[in-house]
Amino acid sequence: MPDLMLYYHTLRHLTARQWLGQGAHRLRRARERWLGVPAPAAAPPFPGCRWQPVRPFEPAAEVDMDDAGMLSGRMCFIGQEREAGWPPRWQPPEAPRLWQYNLHYHDWLWSLDFADVRAAALDWIARHRPAAGATGWESYPTSLRLMNWCWLFWGRWRPEVERDAAACEALWGSIHAQAQWLAGRLELHLLGNHLLENALALALVGSCFEGTVAMRWRQLGRRLLVRELDEQLLPDGLHFERSPMYHLRALRVIENLCATGDPELAALLGPRLEPMRRALALCCHPDGQIALLNDSAMGIYPAPGASIARLEAPLPEGAWALPDAGYYGWRAGGDYLIYDAGPIGPDYLPGHAHADIFSFELSLGGRRVIVDSGTHDYESGETRRRCRSTAAHNTVELNGHDQCEMWGAFRVGRRGRPRGVNFMPRRDGFTLEGWHDGYHRLPGRPTHRRRFDWSAGEGLVIQDRVESGWPVTAVSRLHLHPACEVEQISPETVAVRTGGEPVCTITAQGAGIEIGKYFYFPKFSTKVSGVVLAISKRAECIEFGWQLAQPGLEHPASHDERPDRKRLPREAPVTASRESSGSSA
Repeated sequence: MPDLMLYYHTLRHLTARQWLGQGAHRLRRARERWLGVPAPAAAPPFPGCRWQPVRPFEPAAEVDMDDAGMLSGRMCFIGQEREAGWPPRWQPPEAPRLWQYNLHYHDWLWSLDFADVRAAALDWIARHRPAAGATGWESYPTSLRLMNWCWLFWGRWRPEVERDAAACEALWGSIHAQAQWLAGRLELHLLGNHLLENALALALVGSCFEGTVAMRWRQLGRRLLVRELDEQLLPDGLHFERSPMYHLRALRVIENLCATGDPELAALLGPRLEPMRRALALCCHPDGQIALLNDSAMGIYPAPGASIARLEAPLPEGAWALPDAGYYGWRAGGDYLIYDAGPIGPDYLPGHAHADIFSFELSLGGRRVIVDSGTHDYESGETRRRCRSTAAHNTVELNGHDQCEMWGAFRVGRRGRPRGVNFMPRRDGFTLEGWHDGYHRLPGRPTHRRRFDWSAGEGLVIQDRVESGWPVTAVSRLHLHPACEVEQISPETVAVRTGGEPVCTITAQGAGIEIGKYFYFPKFSTKVSGVVLAISKRAECIEFGWQLAQPGLEHPASHDERPDRKRLPREAPVTASRESSGSSA
């Protein structure tokens, strides 16, 4: 049970808007539990579709299932396959909450033909009615489902739907009920990406149909978007929760809204696309996938390539910066580096943040080498705690504590802040330095300073300094991608290879290297064993660091024929079973 001070430091950052939203949300839930959910108002006659799309709509999520599997009742979400039946059981109690959320998003309808999509939607309408505790009627899955239904039924299959009068009236009646429901249940108690999805859904559904009711949805969605986009999209283009995964989702949806042909939405959203695409491109490795900073996982949304290809001008190679997000790095050829020197997120919404100040990811020659541990699930427990911890990132941990007080599935108490960040780009690399106060709550008020120097074609030098009024134990870690093989050359040096080819040599400065194992979570519910390198020291003033040299340079790896070297083999991937824990939204 968290102590009172932890609650205080968690809750004191909430905004007045959130407090009011929490009160209204809890009162409404209590009323619906006791009095029941009121029946939706009858929909007016179908008003007709007003869309004139400028290009085909694209799915905003990745579907890891085939048609035959779904139609035989096997559903796979967040890496977990379960027997759901066909049409699915819409409220499977044994499934984690995020699994159920994905079922109700209806992203998976994109893989089916019209007859099966029609059957699934009509079954949902008939069997998943509004009720207290009905997962599919929570505002977030309602938002995503509304957009998917509109994109599919009035985008991809508009002629088929409008020829089928019975299906058209049933779908319109349900969409009317869902949109009215959503308009009265905006997620003001959460804000952030949840409220943004509410706004995008109302704007999109309102743009789809004729009539005064749809116009009200469109106007409400647009008013919300005007406010939320100014707040949630940083001036450098990245989403303010600083998760490349959620940024990718927001971009995909905004691109689809711009494709509706609605001039009002195009005028509001169109200017946002280029900065968002640029920010996304800078947060992607040479393998075409996103960096796993904060709550991010691969395979949830489609690969970023299609959105990045729409950039008006290609990005220049070399040093780059997203200064408002606090992300800096290098991209040239197959070498890529992203360094996190930003805050963990907005103070009132750190739920998708990790304790990762001054962590980084690195690709060399097109292959990931140094990686973030990733995100396994959203369920409160040891795995979730580990994924968010400082120990799971490529930075310095003091006395076994996190830089920020991470607790529960999404909570943060006291949080560290980067200070004095100075980014100095050069033609051949960059230098970045700064310090943070995340450990000032510990005895001696220790401060961690880091200097990070990257030179293209040569390598990386990391210098860490910890200053404290009391002795502390400092541990710096580097998490290697599971494809990497490690050979120990000396107590201070290891050689890293991938597929037998040399990738780099890593030398510890000021301490010997300890070699261990960790779990890498590139996708939800998937874990792969990898090698983690660590150096540690205990004192009041500590100086240590790392030197990474690329192949072809004069470095200790040239002595790898020593007979006393150790080889640590790779291990095969381990994927969670159906019963593994999943996530909440």
